[in-house]
Amino acid sequence: MEEILKKYPLLKSKNVSRETLIDFESFISMLQKRNEEINLISKETAKNKVIRERHIVDSAQIIEFVDLNNSIISDIGSGGGMPGIIISIMIKNSKNTTKVNLYEKSHHKSAFLRKVSRDLKLNTEVIQENIFEAQNLESGTIIARAFKPLPVVLDLVCKNFNSYKNLILFMGKNGEIVLEETLKKWDFDFEKKKSITSEDSFLLNIKNIKKKI
Repeated sequence: MEEILKKYPLLKSKNVSRETLIDFESFISMLQKRNEEINLISKETAKNKVIRERHIVDSAQIIEFVDLNNSIISDIGSGGGMPGIIISIMIKNSKNTTKVNLYEKSHHKSAFLRKVSRDLKLNTEVIQENIFEAQNLESGTIIARAFKPLPVVLDLVCKNFNSYKNLILFMGKNGEIVLEETLKKWDFDFEKKKSITSEDSFLLNIKNIKKKI
């Protein structure tokens, strides 16, 4: 356990199981292999020293905001599986039955997500469609990482989801400015949490989204 934990120093205090870390390592191998054929993540961040912190730990840190009492979580632009696959791995190893819906319009990325889900026995459903064209959706937590600008995501959630519990987003170095500008046109309750992987970044946990008239 100590050996594998050394690869994830930022998760040392997060009570992450050995099984979860082993699954993370399996996922990394699959991701790196497929990344040589299709562009899932940048070549720079696919390197061993970078990938764990930049993608795996960064995605895993949102777990405390995720509503695990609901039957569905929706990752609205899953791409290479961050954060949806990472959260699904953590849910599986906590013996929870919540399903993660992975929305991805790319055929190749969707095929990759299905293979990972099968190989790691994850409770996911890969939905290969443009999330902007999906209607009357229902979800517990909605998650998105490196997907679209904040106002676009808020608009999408308001228009395309009939019900949801909360929305979790990753905000980068201009996040404070973006948040301030967005609040001029949108009303929502939010909680901010500093990212454990980047000094300049923070997480946003958003509820009760309404557009100002």
